[in-house]
Amino acid sequence: MTNQLDKLTFKVLLATTIKEKDDSYIVSEIFSRFPSIQALLDVTAEELLTIKGIGKVKAQQIIAALRLARLNTNRAEERYTIRSIQDTFNYLKDMQYLNREEFVCLGLNTKNEVMFRQTIFTGSLNASIVHPRETFLPLIKRCCASAIVAHNHPSGQPTPSREDIEVTKRLVEVGKIVGIEILDQVIIGHEKYVSLKEKGYL
Repeated sequence: MTNQLDKLTFKVLLATTIKEKDDSYIVSEIFSRFPSIQALLDVTAEELLTIKGIGKVKAQQIIAALRLARLNTNRAEERYTIRSIQDTFNYLKDMQYLNREEFVCLGLNTKNEVMFRQTIFTGSLNASIVHPRETFLPLIKRCCASAIVAHNHPSGQPTPSREDIEVTKRLVEVGKIVGIEILDQVIIGHEKYVSLKEKGYL
């Protein structure tokens, strides 16, 4: 119910900002392309310009309205702080019930508070599929200081595979280049987890 209310609030905000009806093509298209609140908050002017009927002025109006909404959201919400690997597991333990493998990124600020959680990829991990670009783009857009990546093993056994290790090492190297440290890769199993940092792979 809260999520529906949030989306309705954002829809009214955007419609009012660009002087369109709630069910207009432009408003509907924005929510079709960026279905979650997080995706909306992270949208860029360049992305908005690809929507028919949105020019530079309208795009800037929308970005300004979303920035204001983000400030209000940030003030209102209490951020979760990651102090240990157990904290990471507690935050992501809902993943143990997924029947498909999901690769998730947690963006952190300088206080190790979670700024966002985003599913980057769904399916078996593969170094050629989990591309650093998709992982780091939201981190760069939100000016994150560091990140923790994680994925679940639907089998319930969190033993890391060769692919898990390869993907992690690749992301760590890219993180060093872009200046956003990958603190850990945590594999979620059934009521247990494995930290690749603890295993010495980072």
